[in-house]
Amino acid sequence: MQIREMIKYSEGGITSRVIQKGEQNVSLFCMAKDTEMDEHTSTKQGFVYILEGEGIFTLEGKKIKMIPGEIIFMDNNAKHSLKAEENTAFLLSLVS
Repeated sequence: MQIREMIKYSEGGITSRVIQKGEQNVSLFCMAKDTEMDEHTSTKQGFVYILEGEGIFTLEGKKIKMIPGEIIFMDNNAKHSLKAEENTAFLLSLVS
C-alpha cells in the first residue's frame, strides 16, 4: 500500500479515509492549509503519525509542532485539537 499516493487535499476542507478497521483502526487524514479540528476526545488510545505538512497539535493543553516524522501518542479520553498551517497529512491509529 502506497500511503503517499492516497494523499488528496480538499480546498479549505478535511478529508479522511479508513485504511484498516478492526481491533486497530487506521485512518489517513488530509487537512488543507488553515483548517482546524476543534477540541475533542476519543474513547480509544492511539497515536498520530505526521506524513507531510506542518501544524499545531494541542494535547491536554500542550502545543506540539506537527512536522513530518513526528509521532504523538494519546491516552483514551485525552482532549486534543489540530490546526494545519499548511497542507498536512497524517495517519491516526486507534486501538480498541
